[in-house]
Amino acid sequence: MYAVVEAGGRQVELAAGKFVEIDMVAAESDQEYVFEKVLMIVDGESSVLGTPYVDGARVTGRVIDHVRDKKLIVYKYRPKKGTRKRTGHRQHHTRVYISKIEVGGKVLAEVADQKKKA
Repeated sequence: MYAVVEAGGRQVELAAGKFVEIDMVAAESDQEYVFEKVLMIVDGESSVLGTPYVDGARVTGRVIDHVRDKKLIVYKYRPKKGTRKRTGHRQHHTRVYISKIEVGGKVLAEVADQKKKA
């Protein structure tokens, strides 16, 4: 069971109990985050495709942390001009733990939340 959602302009495959890193979103650590733009849900051999989104579908997760990617070096220069420019870039990401996939209020896949048990 997995779902394909749109996050940060990209298509991301999500499954309950897995972690995913998406472009940074405005959410605090340990806060619930909901993916509303679900493009497709696959359950074994059956699948539901949205036009463009699946009606009533949502994927719920919990924000774990905000992290930064490895540094990417960007080097620009103009030949025969003596102009050189070296810069670096570190992309910000949000790490999310996927806990539930549901369609129309019916839960298709769910992982028990560790904090609720304790």
